[in-house]
Order: sequence, then structure tokens, then C-alpha cells
Amino acid sequence: MKDIYILGIESSCDETSASVVKNGREVLSNIISSQIPIHEKFGGVVPEIASRNHVEVISNVTKKALKEANMELKQMDAISCTYGPGLVGALLVGVSYAKALSYAANLPLIGTNHIEGHIAANYITHKELKPPFLCLIISGGHTHLVHIKGYQDFTILGKTRDDAIGEAFDKVARVIGLGYPGGPKIDQLAKEGEANIPLPQTYFENLDFSFSGIKTAVINLYHKNPNLKKADLAASFEKAVTDVIVKNACKAAQSLQLDTIALAGGVSANSYIRSRFLELEQTNKMKIYYPEPIFCTDNAAMIAAASYYHYCEGKFSNLELNAIPNLKIGEIK
Repeated sequence: MKDIYILGIESSCDETSASVVKNGREVLSNIISSQIPIHEKFGGVVPEIASRNHVEVISNVTKKALKEANMELKQMDAISCTYGPGLVGALLVGVSYAKALSYAANLPLIGTNHIEGHIAANYITHKELKPPFLCLIISGGHTHLVHIKGYQDFTILGKTRDDAIGEAFDKVARVIGLGYPGGPKIDQLAKEGEANIPLPQTYFENLDFSFSGIKTAVINLYHKNPNLKKADLAASFEKAVTDVIVKNACKAAQSLQLDTIALAGGVSANSYIRSRFLELEQTNKMKIYYPEPIFCTDNAAMIAAASYYHYCEGKFSNLELNAIPNLKIGEIK
């Protein structure tokens, strides 16, 4: 069988990335240009600044990805890009660049869903992983519990009704003075504290999530009790949100009689969250998978990996492909 090489491009938020992936699982290159130092002083991503920075670096990032893979554009079998969800201006940079490459090199174009990319990141780290399984996608913009029935067959079982879990991490970190990005900083600080502060947890009859209540509770506690130990507050917040996602994931897995849970998204790099899910594996209740840290955050390798399954089914995009900032999982244009 012929090997398939796909050049992936990711620009949905504040990382500009390009990657060459072979057969959907073998990463030959994965170049990431992060904008964290640029946005750090603003306390979060500024969309217009993000878009401009993508324009400045995307060409060089793509050239470096091809060079590191020791391949040329003409050797690719397809060009893939994130076309949603994400920041519309940032998405448009990657989509426009990918369409130009596709046209110039006469290569198929594959518009790829960013959330599907996060799922596919697990295929890179765990080449033995195959559907069906349950995937918990936790990031700055998303909290989804998804039944992965096939490589392109998804059913959303639950999602957040307000803040994404990563958004809650960032807002809590900002209020207690940790700065941006908040997730890694709370993860580090929580290791120095104890989860000894009671915080509210929200559950629904279905498998949806809500993190606005706990976020507000933490903020109010901090403002009313400025002498609270920040490390204890961080540890308590981290434990409370983790309790919710672990309980919902276990409930979903049991109802579907699945014994495999994969984590995905930037928040899946959190050490405490990983340890709680690994406890399930150690008690022989579940098999737990998660990507290497570099593939948890936004990257083009996961986009190229996800697009491989579109390629295999002949699902290509045309040059009218546009950015869709609120794209839902499973939608194909």
C-alpha cells in the first residue's frame, strides 16, 4: 500500500504550526511558533494581534516543516488545514495559505476540524489505539465528552454549558495573580497546596458540564479572603473540576460499556488530571490514553493525522473552503 504524506497547517488561535505526517500516525516534522510571550502581557490572546503574527510567520514555519521532514511540497499527497472552530481571523490565515498551496501545487485540500485534530493526537502517541473509545476533550475553548465510534463517526455525549474548563483555569489564574497562560501555572502551584477548601460542583442529569459556578466561587472567596493560601485555592479548584470530569467520563464509559478513555486538548497535559485518570487504570477499571505534551496543545501534526482519514475516504474540500469559527465536531465542508 502506498504511503500517504500530508502537510498539515494549524492557526486556530495563537500557535502557528505546520507538520508533515506519514499515514496519519508517523510525525516527520512538527514546527510550532508560539505567541505566548506576545499575549502574556495582555493576560490572554488578542485576536487581531494573533492574526497578524500568523501572517508574518506561516510561510517560514511551513518551509521549516518540509525541510525537517526532508521532503518537498510536490511530494505531499494532500494539504490539510484547520478551518474551525477558533478565532476567525487566525483561522483565515491558515485556510488562505493552505488553499494557495493546494492550488499552486495541484494537491487535494482537506479542511479539518480542530476538535477532531485533538482526538487524532492520541493516534500519534498511541499507534495501537483504534475506535471505539470514549474521548474527553478538555482545552481552553472546549469541553466535550465524545463517543468515538469510528475514525470519522462521532457522537457528542456531553459538553460545557458555559465556560470551557481551560477558560476557567485561565480566569482563576488571572484573578489570583498568576498571569497567562493559567493552566500550567495553576498545575504547578497546586502541587504546593492542599485541596482543603470546599467548592461547588455542578452536575446535570445528562453528561453536560458547567464551570462558571466554581470559577465565580473561587473569585469571590479570593476577594473576600485575600489571606487565603493561593496554593490551597489552586489545589482545591483543580480537584473540584477534576472530580466532575472524572465522574462524567466514568458514567459515560459504563453506560456505553467501553473500557477505554482517551484524553485530548491542552488541559489534558495537567499532571493532576492525568493522575486521577491513571488511578482508574491502576484499579483495572479503564484503559487510559493521552497524547505526549507537545501534541496536547495546538499543533499541525494532529491536524494532518485527522485529515488522513478524510483522505482515505476521498473527502476533500474545494477552494471555496472558508473559516467557520463555531464549527461543530463531525461537520464536513
